[in-house]
Amino acid sequence: MCSLEKRGNLWILTITGDDQNRLNPNLISSLLSTLTTLSSQSTPGSVLITTATGTRFFSNGFDLLWARSATSPSAATERLHSMVQSLKPVAAALMSLPMPTIAAINGHASAAGFLLAICHDYVLMRSDQGVLYMPEVNLGLPLPDYFAAVFGEKIKSPVVLRDVLLGGVKIKGKEAVKLGIVDSAHDSVESTVEAALRLGEEFAKRKWAGEVYAEIRKSLYPQACLVLGLTPKSLVSKI
Repeated sequence: MCSLEKRGNLWILTITGDDQNRLNPNLISSLLSTLTTLSSQSTPGSVLITTATGTRFFSNGFDLLWARSATSPSAATERLHSMVQSLKPVAAALMSLPMPTIAAINGHASAAGFLLAICHDYVLMRSDQGVLYMPEVNLGLPLPDYFAAVFGEKIKSPVVLRDVLLGGVKIKGKEAVKLGIVDSAHDSVESTVEAALRLGEEFAKRKWAGEVYAEIRKSLYPQACLVLGLTPKSLVSKI
């Protein structure tokens, strides 16, 4: 459901789900297992780049079709709740990964797919196709607490945050750059991934200590880390 490739100090994680890369239990489990393995293999200079297969979707969020295929409304609700709970450790793993993280969004990133992208340190997006979109208000679905915490600390403008979460706006690449949600927008999938690789190579040259990097990240997003169950670690300074 996802693959991991090593190129020097760069780790390329590729989501390989269905045609929309929807987050079902199998894909969520695969992501968590891959990130756990990656965390244990981190060395100074390691960098994660996450992208997805296809040219239309980075991820269209939770697999609501699978949830709704349950035998009863209560069972469907339970399936959705289970997916929400199981994605939380994935978000926590990304927010505590001991290396810089870069998302190369190859298409639409919707709902939980948007969350997955914004949990990365840097977000690159294509400008020719694809939107960022939080449809919960339109679907009548409540926002999980960790979604609200991550978005609240990653999107600093209250107006932009309001429009994303309460307005259900669809945001294209160049507009997302202007709003400060993503770092850069590129002409195609290929150029987006290439830019992510170049940025990753620059970070890899710095040979940052992963544990220190992770702890500094946690200090930047204390509320999100609190909700995700991440606690600071005491590290000994080396001079």
